[in-house]
Amino acid sequence: MRKVITALLFTASVWAGAQTTSLKQIYNEDINPLEQIDQAVAKAKADGKFVVCQVGGNWCPWCLRFADFVTNDSTISEVIRNNFVYIHVNYNPKKSEGAEKTAQAKAMLSRLNHPARFGFPVFVVLDEEGRVLHIQDSSFLEEGKGYHKAKVLRFFNSWTPEAVGKSKR
Repeated sequence: MRKVITALLFTASVWAGAQTTSLKQIYNEDINPLEQIDQAVAKAKADGKFVVCQVGGNWCPWCLRFADFVTNDSTISEVIRNNFVYIHVNYNPKKSEGAEKTAQAKAMLSRLNHPARFGFPVFVVLDEEGRVLHIQDSSFLEEGKGYHKAKVLRFFNSWTPEAVGKSKR
């Protein structure tokens, strides 16, 4: 009986790992996150949009699931496309990457008002000037092993430039 349970647990863990690894790797670990944010803010300002920073990493299955979820839902992806510059900001809390990368990560977290306290992924909404408007804990958007469409739409729709009183150009 013990061998059967062990085999089942092993099979389940392999299957779960396969589900995560089949998702697209979305975080660029080689770019400076501060420069990435600056570029997104400049684009958002030019386009009359806000920025959403999805902070996390390719190591995070929930991060990859969220990116896959919003990409494959046309209603959500349209809201994002029309209102936000959406970026994936890499952060790896367990990886020692040398002094320069560690300093960049620390500065990025400081600039975004320390969102790591909410776990990963975490979403930081920036206005057209790069000021933090909101930090969203992703656990409030989850349902089962995925995300709840109505909750995700409510989050994005609540933080559009129009929703917070900024007119689009």
